[in-house]
Amino acid sequence: MGLLATWGCTAAGALITVVGVSTDTSMTWDLVKYAHQQLTEGDDRPCAMLNSAQRAVAARCGPFRPGSIDRSDIGHTGYAECELTLATRDPALWPALPELLQKGARLDACTESPLVALARRDACPVFDGAPEDTLHALETMALADPRAVQHDSMRMLTCPHARRAGLDRIVEAWRVSGALRPGTVAFGPLGALHPDALVSSPLAAALEADGHRARDALGGYQGTLRPGFEEALRTSHWAALEWWLAREPSLAKEVPPTQGDQLRWIPLQRVLLANFLDRPDTQADMVTFLLAHGASPQQRLPSNPSQTVLAFARMLKSPSVALMEAPADGGAGTARVAVVGRPAPPGE
Repeated sequence: MGLLATWGCTAAGALITVVGVSTDTSMTWDLVKYAHQQLTEGDDRPCAMLNSAQRAVAARCGPFRPGSIDRSDIGHTGYAECELTLATRDPALWPALPELLQKGARLDACTESPLVALARRDACPVFDGAPEDTLHALETMALADPRAVQHDSMRMLTCPHARRAGLDRIVEAWRVSGALRPGTVAFGPLGALHPDALVSSPLAAALEADGHRARDALGGYQGTLRPGFEEALRTSHWAALEWWLAREPSLAKEVPPTQGDQLRWIPLQRVLLANFLDRPDTQADMVTFLLAHGASPQQRLPSNPSQTVLAFARMLKSPSVALMEAPADGGAGTARVAVVGRPAPPGE
């Protein structure tokens, strides 16, 4: 019982106890330590055994204590990722960012931009309410690291939480500095903007004035977050959809692939799928909207040219079949747009 009390109820402790009892011998302390190390390999080390930089980026060790980082520990965490990436992609660790930068944590020690790592984990973190020194640290990393100029980080920095915290100023700073010049980035900046920012901030107009076009955001790009038009479609962001279709009307009928091995896709077909729209309750309005902007139920599917969108809808027994079977008379466009609460665009 004494050994059990010493080792507690861990698997390692129980096994060592059984070994000692079953052999009826006294195991040397070195052998006990070796056995324990083998059995607990991969377990988290106790916080007391971590250096100050390791503790700063370990949420399990409790809230960050300002002034606790020893400069000599920077770069010696032994983790696969740098301290700045670990602290950036976990909002619980953001309080450590200013001191990590002050004590010498380097962006060039990171395998990727910490901002991109954050965007990949959370497309719109709750920035509003973060301390000013934390926001300044995020801005410093965004402006000092060219790798931060990327599709996903731009979407994140223009999302509602980021705009309320003023972090969209980073994207404007990139634009003014020339970091977003047409032809110099591996993505279309207009497609990287959050749909809200696309229609309610001056960024879209400024990017268009710089020479960016909506069509430039329809091809391949480096990133994991959804392309701009698809994001607007999936989230039923009506104003952003109007923006896209005003510039590229053909998107109501088909969307080009983002990779060479993919087929073009038909929005009217995709919105019929159960898990495509983030808000399934908008499906009928979305079908009405696309029909009003030129989508055709008789369009054949790229993946199965023998089947039309209407036939696909009938196969699914979609509730939107009746909308697509309605006669396309001269006033249908205006009526359809009215259903979703917007005036018909000019020419409809």
